[in-house]
Parts: sequence; structure tokens; C-alpha cells
Amino acid sequence: MSKLIYAMNMTLDGYVADEHGAVDLVPMNADVFADHTELHRSIGTILYGRRLYETMAVWETDPELAATSPAMADFSAAWKRPVKIVYSTTLTTPITDNTRIEPALDIEQVRTLKRTTAGDLMIGGPELAGQAIQAGVVDELHLYVLPLILGAGTLCLPSGHRTDLELMDERRFGNGVTRLRYRCLES
Repeated sequence: MSKLIYAMNMTLDGYVADEHGAVDLVPMNADVFADHTELHRSIGTILYGRRLYETMAVWETDPELAATSPAMADFSAAWKRPVKIVYSTTLTTPITDNTRIEPALDIEQVRTLKRTTAGDLMIGGPELAGQAIQAGVVDELHLYVLPLILGAGTLCLPSGHRTDLELMDERRFGNGVTRLRYRCLES
């Protein structure tokens, strides 16, 4: 059975974006970027909320971005390969290939995807991932903790819900980022 992974950059105090929605919180270094690329290579399907999907779509819609460097081209190829399911009530047409739009997250559909999808699944966006965490279908958290305290903004994890975790791995990067990989014990 495939795993559902929530991978996200977050500040030390748990935010993915500042109060204005900006997500450019810290410059990405080559090792962190390569780690994200390697994770994307293992993914068969990505589940996105509209905002994160529109942010990430540049990896397909802007060919100049991929042409910037071999590392960028590598990530672009890894991002384009998986099937993407975007949950949105406002987006009606996908802006990337290999993408379909659904009106809302269907937890039973996620369970079916976990049983039938080749490769792991990734879920992106804190609101969407929060729904999946609360429903108990997220298997792993890959949290890239940035050396920054914002004090306010968009939280990475849902509040008001307990999920017990087991630390499976941690990696420290030269720019102060630490990746924490947890297994969700209630999935």
C-alpha cells in the first residue's frame, strides 16, 4: 500500500507563510532543493489545494525556470511526472498536464488511491493536509524546519487535533534547515 506524505517547509514556530501569504521565507540551498527533488521522484500522485497548485505549476508552465540549472531541470521533471489532483471550488480547468480538478477532498477516495496508486502520494497545502491529518489518512510528515520565527501567519499543522508521531529520520542542512521525518501513529 502506498503512503500519503505531507511535506512542507515551515518556520520554527510552525508557519508556512507570513501574515500576507508570502512563502519565500528563506533561500533554498542546493542540498535542501535536492532533498525535495528526491522525494518528488518517489511520488505517483500529488494532492493539492488550489493556492499551492498554482504556486507550484510554474515548474511546468515556465520552461525558462527549468532551464536555469541542471538542479532546476531535475526538479521540474520530478514535479511534472506525478498525477496531480487539485481540490478547488473556484478552479475549473487545470493549467498543467496530467492534472484533474475535484471540488473537495474525499477521504474515501484518498484511501482508495493509497491502495491502488503506484508510488507514494504527497499532499500539499496546510488546509488540505490538515483535513487529511484529522481524518487519519496521512502516514508520514516530512517537515523542513526553517531557522526563522515569524510569530504569525498560516500554520503548517492543524490545531485542536492530536496526532502521535514517531521520529523516523532527521537531517540537518548547511543553511540551518532541518528535515524531520515522522510516522503518524494513528494512520
